[in-house]
Amino acid sequence: MKYLIGIDIGTSATKTVLFDDKCRVIASATREYPLYQPHNGWAEQDPEDWYNAVISTLKSIVEKSNVNSEDIAGIGLSGQMHGLVMLDENNAVIRPSIIWCDQRTAKECEEITKRVGAERLIEITANPALTGFTASKILWVRNNEPENYSKCRHILLPKDYIRFKLTGEYATDVSDASGMQLLDIPNRCWSDEILEKLDIDRSMLGRVYESPEITGCITEEVSRLTGLSPKTCVVAGAGDNAAAAIGTGIVKDGKAFTTIGTSGVVYAHTSKPAIDKKGRVHTFCCAVPGCWHIMGVTQAAGLSLKWFKDNFCQDYIAEAEMKGCDVYDIINKLIENVPIGSNRLIYLPYLMGERTPHLDSDCRGVFFGLSGIHTKADLLRAVMEGVSFSLTDCKEILEEMGADISEMMACGGGGKSPVWRQILADMYNCNVKTITSDEGPALGAAILAGVGTGIFDSVESACDRFIQEKDTSFPNKSNNEKYRRLHRLYQKLYTSLKEDYKELAKLDI
Repeated sequence: MKYLIGIDIGTSATKTVLFDDKCRVIASATREYPLYQPHNGWAEQDPEDWYNAVISTLKSIVEKSNVNSEDIAGIGLSGQMHGLVMLDENNAVIRPSIIWCDQRTAKECEEITKRVGAERLIEITANPALTGFTASKILWVRNNEPENYSKCRHILLPKDYIRFKLTGEYATDVSDASGMQLLDIPNRCWSDEILEKLDIDRSMLGRVYESPEITGCITEEVSRLTGLSPKTCVVAGAGDNAAAAIGTGIVKDGKAFTTIGTSGVVYAHTSKPAIDKKGRVHTFCCAVPGCWHIMGVTQAAGLSLKWFKDNFCQDYIAEAEMKGCDVYDIINKLIENVPIGSNRLIYLPYLMGERTPHLDSDCRGVFFGLSGIHTKADLLRAVMEGVSFSLTDCKEILEEMGADISEMMACGGGGKSPVWRQILADMYNCNVKTITSDEGPALGAAILAGVGTGIFDSVESACDRFIQEKDTSFPNKSNNEKYRRLHRLYQKLYTSLKEDYKELAKLDI
């Protein structure tokens, strides 16, 4: 029997999972690491934290499984997108990685738009200039830390830094590279025009592969540290959302999923590169060779609930520790008893600015309608509903672009919550389903490794064989009608506050 490994380098932790050739979990390990916010709107991580987490989790699953390392055929990588990792001539990390949710680059986005042209930028990269994307981060370092930029010889994404550390190869895949704003999305290659206009040296970028292609093998050093065989191949892999799509079977037209992780995503597969000229949603190459996906993004989805839990739910955390259960189980039970609309309380989930549909780095979180009657449970449900309103905005735009979404798969940490899935079903007015496996991006990465090493014939056939549905949440018509009214008010609030957000951002205090 052959085995496969999926590694998901997330924002809060790395999860490494060993699967057999029937995509059954044999062993898994997770290691967390910190996120640093040195200024309001900034977000950074230390790439060495990711590497240490990968090495420790690989070593753990090899030891726990007692599998012969020679039988582990391949590794697939998934990871948080858009993060900037810069290496010097000695391959040392120059500065902390500026990650996906960082919002410091508004001026650089203006610079990119001016250099390339707004329409031309969307024609080539399928997206407007965004603060979260990698290109604006590169320009920010050049503009603000010229001494660091002058040292830079290699630019990598988070999962591709791990690839380099595992194999010694500088490479990326089309799905993750799509989020750098340097890729020609329709033609699935680096854009010479964009690189020339932004004055970025192409030699700093790695080779671009399709997601199932093999990019290298494990080095002798990594073999010694983890117990893996040097013969173990590493495939190109995919960005976290593209890998999650594989892991939930969203590999054909008409299929869509919602993931609620740190960020939230509504994602639909497409065999053609559909582009929103208004730039409200993203079009990227997907992990299925020759295909694309369109997706809307909520910056602070699960992050909103985690932020509230960490800062205001110490009593629930203590209760969970005493009972030996997950604190989110306690939160879910409390929320079940709160009525639709959280007693007329609306939450705007803009803790880290927003991408879909507003493209606004200045907007911030709001509780609207707060009064003396509200309890902590009301606020918690309002957070879930506010995130879901934002995800509903995403779904509606994808449908405007022609996506046929009759049912939705749910994944990510928030997707495990029956309460949150029911809220989504009621807002979306469609069935929301889960699958038997909850490994998401790690499973998707492992399937890509299976295709690359010849264990599976194709991504689609592997998903048909191994992705099985589990639970279904059905929409409630009465709840949907209530949520429609609330959603209209939710949308109006951003419009009302848009200029106030900008004034707040400019206040010299």
